Amino acid sequence: MTKPAVDLTIVGSIGIDTIETPAEKREEILGGSVSYACAAASFFTHTGMVGVVGSDFPQEFRETWSNMSIDLEGLQTVEGKTFRWGGVYHENMDHRDTLFTDLGVFESFSPELPEDYREAPYLFLGNIHPALQLHVLEQTRNPRFVLIDTMDLWINIAKDDLAKVIAKCHMLTLNESEARLYTGKHSLIEAAKQLLETGPEYVLIKKGGNGSMLFTREDIFLLHAYPLDGFKDPTGAGDTFAGGLMGALAASGKSDKEAIRQAMVYGSIVASFGVEEFSLDRLKQLDRDEIEIRLAEFKEMCRI
Repeated sequence: MTKPAVDLTIVGSIGIDTIETPAEKREEILGGSVSYACAAASFFTHTGMVGVVGSDFPQEFRETWSNMSIDLEGLQTVEGKTFRWGGVYHENMDHRDTLFTDLGVFESFSPELPEDYREAPYLFLGNIHPALQLHVLEQTRNPRFVLIDTMDLWINIAKDDLAKVIAKCHMLTLNESEARLYTGKHSLIEAAKQLLETGPEYVLIKKGGNGSMLFTREDIFLLHAYPLDGFKDPTGAGDTFAGGLMGALAASGKSDKEAIRQAMVYGSIVASFGVEEFSLDRLKQLDRDEIEIRLAEFKEMCRI
């Protein structure tokens, strides 16, 4: 059998962000779920990007991806403006307010997988409309492991389509409030049990700075976040975590519970680096040796 051109396909949004934190404001920086996820995955495996940008998209951002050896065959360039988002974070950076959202060419985005990407054994469907996630799944050829992400907007306005895509994935990831919104259950254990009944083998609930919880029908795995004494920008942390997870999982060539747990740890470590700077600035300077050193430190912290 011919080896696929990419081991992992990631589909999602690409944006140009303006972000203000209590310490600093940065304008016109690279963002979007697929940017963060592909950057994180690139430390582990050959990753293909599927997204759309406008004719105004800066060449330097493309070079950032190329320098990370991210495959860009699935990147669409359309006449018009690239999706833009602006947000301001509160003092503790646990909450943020959206200042503006200009969809631009992302409004009419229809993800099309290059022929080579359709054979990829691992697939991460980032936070886009569930109808588009279904459209991507229809183009794939029996992937070994599919992870989907979602958000409260789709739960509120497209729950039927979301239910269809959840039934077709191996793992669903969402945050605490989204799990409660979808199921109507306050207990995360009860919420996860209900979500598992809808189809996926795994439900991964993200808890921000408090780590994450992986649920199966048999057990629960708790993962703390790597403790940082300070960070600059939490934007994209969840996508970085998921991208690192899927990159490490693809590198392992496995999809069993133990491999997923190990991949989650890698995702958490890469995310801890990502928030140290704005956009992909820290990930651009990161190497695998730094990841392994922090991973060893983290394992020592958690050792009983």
